[in-house]
Amino acid sequence: MNKDISNLLDSLAKTKFRGSFHLNTKMILYTKEKGIDKIRKDAYELIRKRLAPENPKNDGKQTPMRQVHPVFIAQHATGCCCRGCLERIHHIPKGKELSKEEIDYIVEVIILWIERELEKK
Repeated sequence: MNKDISNLLDSLAKTKFRGSFHLNTKMILYTKEKGIDKIRKDAYELIRKRLAPENPKNDGKQTPMRQVHPVFIAQHATGCCCRGCLERIHHIPKGKELSKEEIDYIVEVIILWIERELEKK
């Protein structure tokens, strides 16, 4: 696991808001049934569609907080839910399209958080 991301996830888990997000039983079962590769593929699709554009549609409100898909919950838990949080927490500036490297980083953060959640159960 990337040590910097691991430290970031530890820090975020201690905050009242970010630390309040967890995968529920349905999401855990879904993740185990589909497999982490499918979840990673979904994460790439969701990030490309909802966060990657220069000015995402409904920025700040584009990520559902109560959904069956574990990627949405992971986005909130990791601060990868909107461009404002990406800028504040991950230092990825708003107002420009996300690069491939930035998308890869975001997906890595999301997947590591999900894997940590699965280890707890």
